[in-house]
Amino acid sequence: MAAQTEESDTAREQTKAEQDVDQVRQRAARDQQRLDSGAVASPKDLSNLQHEIASLAKRQADLEDVVLEVMERRESAQARVAELTERVASVQGKIDDATGRRDAAFEEIDGEAASVTKEREVVAGSVPADLMKLYDKLREQQGGIGAAKLYARTCQGCRQELAITELNEIRGAAPDTVVRCENCRRILVRTAESGL
Repeated sequence: MAAQTEESDTAREQTKAEQDVDQVRQRAARDQQRLDSGAVASPKDLSNLQHEIASLAKRQADLEDVVLEVMERRESAQARVAELTERVASVQGKIDDATGRRDAAFEEIDGEAASVTKEREVVAGSVPADLMKLYDKLREQQGGIGAAKLYARTCQGCRQELAITELNEIRGAAPDTVVRCENCRRILVRTAESGL
């Protein structure tokens, strides 16, 4: 935005400088015409007119230098605008690409969530209501994890190794008995890898 503003400012400055040069040129041309027509008879007026033409020529040269300097600044501003426009387009392309990938990932996650929700409903239907209620309560208290695998005598919920007395109690419990970790209070899921 700043580069575009600078470019438009220098464009206006260049237009004004070129108009100033044109005004001086036109005035010098009129004076030269008067001089060439012989309409000025007085030597003093003739001298003044020649002096004014010389002054206008110097003024025109100075203004043309200003125009050139403004043109150089404008070219530099135009190059900067082009460079920045290209960079903005490149960044916008990356943003569009990232947005597309994000949206695709959201769709995939939403699909997985719907699939897992359906699977959970099927499994939850086969679990006794009181156990499901306990699981949901623990899940809410424990940041989304209400049950944890007992792996190699370690609760995978809190990563604490169970004491030998706890392990003995779990070993002696019936397979359908709900056992819980003494540390985090999550339901322990026993498998062949539990180390019992």
